[in-house]
Amino acid sequence: MNTYIPEGYKSLLGVYDTQKAIGLLKRLFEDQLAAKLNLFRVSAPLFLEEASGLNDNLNGYERPVLFDIPQAGKEAQVVQSLAKWKRMALHRYDFYPGKGLYTDMNAIRRDEDVLDNLHSVYVDQWDWEKIIESSDRNLDYLKSTVMDIVAAVCDTQRTMRAIYPQLQELERQVTFVTAQELEDRYPDLTPKEREHTFVREHHTTFIIGIGGALRSGKPHDGRSPDYDDWTMNGDILFWNELLDCAFELSSMGIRVDPKSLDRQLTIAGCDDRRERTYHKMLLAGQLPPTIGGGIGQSRLSMLLLGKAHIGEVQASVWDDETTAACERAGILLL
Repeated sequence: MNTYIPEGYKSLLGVYDTQKAIGLLKRLFEDQLAAKLNLFRVSAPLFLEEASGLNDNLNGYERPVLFDIPQAGKEAQVVQSLAKWKRMALHRYDFYPGKGLYTDMNAIRRDEDVLDNLHSVYVDQWDWEKIIESSDRNLDYLKSTVMDIVAAVCDTQRTMRAIYPQLQELERQVTFVTAQELEDRYPDLTPKEREHTFVREHHTTFIIGIGGALRSGKPHDGRSPDYDDWTMNGDILFWNELLDCAFELSSMGIRVDPKSLDRQLTIAGCDDRRERTYHKMLLAGQLPPTIGGGIGQSRLSMLLLGKAHIGEVQASVWDDETTAACERAGILLL
């Protein structure tokens, strides 16, 4: 069983206050995020045509949920994320540099490695993407965007604490560290152990450079080769005092350009993707340079509301042992 129940845990909010608080924090955060990053809300697809190549391949082994649409004569996939779709949408909708979009993304990830306090087969997140100038494809721009997102999170929590003072405060100052620096600093630890150790000390952290092999020959974590540039991407993590762990809230990055896509497809052994429409357009320089990512809605709700299990803020399906453990602990799974 993978469920961890903190000793003496009791939800800070009852079930009805929790539902009210989730609705409020989502509205607050959306407004903060849109204002700080200059984003415009658009509608998102729940599924995509399989042949389009627009669905996210994640780490490459996760199987998307497939179904046929008889009247269209096509196969469709429930989205795993919208990393590629967003960039195509910015192109199709004629957005301009400095302006971006965000959307509610609901996904099913049937091959989630583990179901535990933080992981569910149902994924809900704010997916966002923004057109940038080619000159903005650098780490300084990435770091500035990360700080804006962290500010949006902290500003949202400040308002939430004015209404629910029992909620915890978050660390605004972001510590930036590369995945290679973490490996050099903790060579005998696994990547997750490195995150835990570092973020325990530096409560709000952005880890740079995820997807490419480190000097050990292994990546810090997997990333699909066709959306993030592995040298200019990363994860935002907060220290979760309740669960005593590094808590990933967002994966994001400056996106691949033709050169980095060409390199990463070859490294990942994914040259077959070059024939898909999205990849052809990108390799030909027909798609705008962008930065983007996803911010977990249930993750944010967990963090801000002090919840021990993601099932307290979203409705999903759990194994019998998880359901029984939460019931014994008085944790209500939605």
